[in-house]
Amino acid sequence: MMDKALRVLQKYFGYSQLREGQEKVITSLLQGSDTLAIMPTGAGKSLSYQIPALLFEGVTLVISPLISLMKDQVDALKEFGVSSTFINSSLTLRETRSRIEQAGRGEYKLVYVAPERLETESFGELLESLHISFVAIDEAHCVSQWGHDFRPSYLRLGPFIQGLPRRPLVGAFTATATEGVKQDIIRHLRLHNPKIFVTGFDRPNLTFSSLRGENKKVFLLEYVQAHPEQCGIVYAATRKEVDALQAFLTGKGIKAGRYHAGMNDMERQESQEDFLYDRTPVIVATNAFGMGIDKSNVRYVIHFNMPKTMEAYYQEAGRAGRDGEPAECILLFSPQDVVLQRHMIEQTTLHPERKVNELKKLQEMVDYCHTTRCLRKTILEYFGENDVPEECGNCGNCKDDRETVDITVEAQKIFSCIYRMRERFGMNLVAEVLKGSRAKKVLDLKFDQLSTYGIMRQAAVQDIKDCMNYLITENYLRLTAGEYPLIKLEPKVVPVLKGEAKVFRKVARKIEKKNIDPQSLFERLRALRRTIAAREKLPPYMIFADNTLREMAETCPGERTALLRINGVGERKLEKYGREFLAEIQAYVQGH
Repeated sequence: MMDKALRVLQKYFGYSQLREGQEKVITSLLQGSDTLAIMPTGAGKSLSYQIPALLFEGVTLVISPLISLMKDQVDALKEFGVSSTFINSSLTLRETRSRIEQAGRGEYKLVYVAPERLETESFGELLESLHISFVAIDEAHCVSQWGHDFRPSYLRLGPFIQGLPRRPLVGAFTATATEGVKQDIIRHLRLHNPKIFVTGFDRPNLTFSSLRGENKKVFLLEYVQAHPEQCGIVYAATRKEVDALQAFLTGKGIKAGRYHAGMNDMERQESQEDFLYDRTPVIVATNAFGMGIDKSNVRYVIHFNMPKTMEAYYQEAGRAGRDGEPAECILLFSPQDVVLQRHMIEQTTLHPERKVNELKKLQEMVDYCHTTRCLRKTILEYFGENDVPEECGNCGNCKDDRETVDITVEAQKIFSCIYRMRERFGMNLVAEVLKGSRAKKVLDLKFDQLSTYGIMRQAAVQDIKDCMNYLITENYLRLTAGEYPLIKLEPKVVPVLKGEAKVFRKVARKIEKKNIDPQSLFERLRALRRTIAAREKLPPYMIFADNTLREMAETCPGERTALLRINGVGERKLEKYGREFLAEIQAYVQGH
């Protein structure tokens, strides 16, 4: 039978050999065994059921969860000369009847069906006219209430299969599944003594990075601008965030689409096709986008917000590099992501036991974002692979050349300030007090009279907030839930305040600046400011204030992200004046 499979592979798809995982799965199905295949994105999952479907007599039903997904797959099969069609809610009853009659006459070998269609008695009666020899269930993890993408309609698949006049062969396929999800798939789909194949979760062509403390919008803009010819997906947690990011990128002259469940069907389809056909190289989306999208040349996936499970993260990140070429998967973490995801879980109507499980999975995702271990090893071990090298040499942690610094004193200052503010305020106000701000709210609340007022005067406000974010990620501090989260102390701060424990942090290695005179550089920056002010017909202080120039002279930022951390440099001024000030600083540093 494998000889026939290889001939079909060559005839329709143009390949002469199967991958090892594909061959095992296809062999199992051709031998008549129910089969569960867990194959990572890019491993050729679709071929593993399409080839048997072309060899079996009768019709194969492919259960697929998304209308856009089944249309893409049917279009792709037609390009290969494979007779196939789909049936979903976009068709009229007459169109549905016509396609089933055509399948009954042998005009279609594969019929893609949305699981919701199987719930109606009338549709089941229509299918009775077909000789269904094989049912392939794609995205089978959707059947598990403990998985990351549970769909109640998938629970009807087991009874539906059992109710057919003659039970067909069943194959279940997914890219990610923990042991618990695997058992759910077998039980709910009522697989008969299935053969189980896990082809390995590793995607060696992907580089994983988890970044904390970044200015996310600046990082995203700079990354996309640095990769103008590459296709990428940017995932965000909410529809509102998607809309805002897409508007932000297009406002900077970048062709970027958007995709989320709040758009109508036509808008989503247009946006998806623009991305698939490279008309818009970047798409900003919620997790509603991407399931089964067979776009091979996605060179990067950036998670603007942390997903709530490792399964969701790995599946979404895995949409990069399906062609086997190098691709980047970057996760931008902030403590607010945890607050948002926890709030979204708490607001659901899930059973209490499932909520506990969701919160446990969220914590596992948080742990991934903070680990200093090899990220690839962490992912693979999560999915049950234990024989994994300690370092992959190709993830953000393995390639991390930052130095470890002692930030105990800074941490003590922050803890003390929060304590003296009675843990009743948010991060921004705490940072303003530590900086010594003369803002009205600081003065009205008499925080300028605290002993901690201005004790971090030499640091940029953004750096103070980044340090607090880091202390949150390391469980020294926590943010409360709600629209205006307050910053609270955790028990871990006590030994630090008593001098019994130290706090360490990894930071980028600093450039030696032995010969740099901050006052001399400050004067050069003032001269540049005068030149720009004359050109713009503005008073010099409206370009940048003196204290902003002084901070530039003291810290010598070398790139846009570092410049944005300077107090008084917002995104607008960064765009207008950043390049000139960075060039002046670089010229001075090189000269000294």
